[in-house]
Amino acid sequence: MVPKLICDDDMVDIYTPTTSDKDSLKVTIKLSVEKINTINRICASFGNNPEELINVLHETQNTLGYLPAEVQEIIAHNLKISAAQVYGVVTFYSYFTMVPRGDYPISVCMGTACYVRGAEKILEELKKELKIGIGETTPDQRFSISCLRCVGACGLAPVLMVGEKVYGRVAPDDVRKILEEYKNDNDEEYKCQQL
Repeated sequence: MVPKLICDDDMVDIYTPTTSDKDSLKVTIKLSVEKINTINRICASFGNNPEELINVLHETQNTLGYLPAEVQEIIAHNLKISAAQVYGVVTFYSYFTMVPRGDYPISVCMGTACYVRGAEKILEELKKELKIGIGETTPDQRFSISCLRCVGACGLAPVLMVGEKVYGRVAPDDVRKILEEYKNDNDEEYKCQQL
């Protein structure tokens, strides 16, 4: 059963009023029709198979940028599994996020090798430079900071990632230079996107 869509401009409320129907979805949220259709298409591309949950989550996060509770509810409904099961997977794996990340998500490895070699100092320098904490995004939505348990590049410790790009043997003094790469490189492109 597909959620009933009640249109309100280009946004919709998703709900079904009956609670006795086990196939109904009882949620009150606002998502664009386009986003709902995108989530439905992603689920369908994996055959609405509950065994494909992680793949569905990866594809959805790659497309939408994050996995808020409303999106998890739609995925759970399409795959015919509980929202708690989806939430459990989203919160178990550090790759998944329920809050929007910046255009340049920064992840600091806090695995043993990185931690011993000064990852905490790298993290403190990032927080100071960006004026945000772990799990936060800068007001301009360009940067966000998170921590990972292990990047798998222990020989390059301490390691930080900006998006998919890995920086190894990072010192606190390198942080400003790394950030400048992203602040300066794409300023014109970023300004055009904002218009």
